[in-house]
Amino acid sequence: MALLTTSVLTAASVGTIQSYAADDPPGTEPSASAPVEVDPNDPDLKLPDGATLAQAKVLDIKSVVEEQSGDERREDTNTSVTLALQAEVLFGKDSSKLGAEAKSRIRGIAEEIRTQNATRVRVFGFTDNLGSSAHGDVLSKRRANAVHDILSQSLNDAGITYEVRGYGEQYPIADNATEAGRKKNRRVEVSFPRSEP
Repeated sequence: MALLTTSVLTAASVGTIQSYAADDPPGTEPSASAPVEVDPNDPDLKLPDGATLAQAKVLDIKSVVEEQSGDERREDTNTSVTLALQAEVLFGKDSSKLGAEAKSRIRGIAEEIRTQNATRVRVFGFTDNLGSSAHGDVLSKRRANAVHDILSQSLNDAGITYEVRGYGEQYPIADNATEAGRKKNRRVEVSFPRSEP
């Protein structure tokens, strides 16, 4: 299996299902705070006269690994893991019914959640922009629910809180003008915090 890897910097049914405002895009939770205080008057900084320091912030390192086929995508940051599976890998056309192979892949994700000792799991469904927006919203939510059901059965842990949403065509990761882009946008993402080292 060929893998494509890139790294980028970015600023930062068992269990409970939580709902949040629909305008909170995925992955927008706050990052870690700055690790050290910097003294702006320290002579070793050698700032030009009149210059000031910007507010300190921590940048997460994001590693993105995607199968060459684009069927699976994994994003790792300092604080979280996001696994995305294309809808075609999980479901038939315009369906939210999972096949045996799809369930097996989701059980693999459940094992990683267990390994990370995650107590909060987000399951988000997305579609492309074909068809009506309302249909995409409903389909993406049904697909997210189907993935959640297998995860919760596999983990069987009442201590895990799930956030399950369908975003429809919102938050595309590729260009909807091409079929290759639309295929990447039709996905279900499972994300959870990385355990403390």
